[in-house]
Amino acid sequence: MLKLTNVNKSYENNKILDNINIVFPKNKTTVILGPSGAGKSTLLRSINLLDQPENGTIELDDIKVNYNENLSNNEILQLRRKSAMVFQSWGLFPHMTILENIIEGPTQAKNENKDQAIQEGKKLLAEVGLEGYENRYPSELSGGQQQRVSIARALALKPSYILFDEPTSALDPELEAQILHLMQKLALEGKSMIVVTHNMDFARKVADKVIFLEKGQVIFDGECKDFFNNNNQRIQDFLNAMKF
Repeated sequence: MLKLTNVNKSYENNKILDNINIVFPKNKTTVILGPSGAGKSTLLRSINLLDQPENGTIELDDIKVNYNENLSNNEILQLRRKSAMVFQSWGLFPHMTILENIIEGPTQAKNENKDQAIQEGKKLLAEVGLEGYENRYPSELSGGQQQRVSIARALALKPSYILFDEPTSALDPELEAQILHLMQKLALEGKSMIVVTHNMDFARKVADKVIFLEKGQVIFDGECKDFFNNNNQRIQDFLNAMKF
């Protein structure tokens, strides 16, 4: 289970997260929706401690962290080992081969045996449709292929939760569809995923739970079907705007 309690985050005088209380269920897909500037990416980055809120707590499996404390590098690392982030821009190391990119996390952050990590990395590449690409470099791959590698890299860490921050926003529609189909496959396999997206079709098909944020506040927290059938005027306005 992943639980955020009374989480607050501000930049200067701008409240980005306003007393956030959310439970993200295990083996389910939670989709975070909302207008630009609502705090979606900040919320995601707070889970991975890429951004640290001023106060509140996060509980992830057997770890509980108070955000208002001065966290040690070991405490930060322990929490980050429980999750893996897939970004908008895939962020692969350009000087490393595809396989080297994938095994970097398991061997360096989790001290896994290199030979074992290599075998697992090759298996993951096959699962994301890139079998035989292990000795290529990121510059030799399309954007969609690079994003598939970044997903394989996240899976290699065997995280409790995979965090997706607009993973298809930099892709054209055809490549976007490929990545969304891969994410749908992961959801059907029961992976625990938290996804920030603007793709309403994906949310309808894949989300078990929807969080709707606006101005750093949770406006809706519930099942997917209840969100898309909600009579709240703000939610209806948002959905109508997203249709175009």
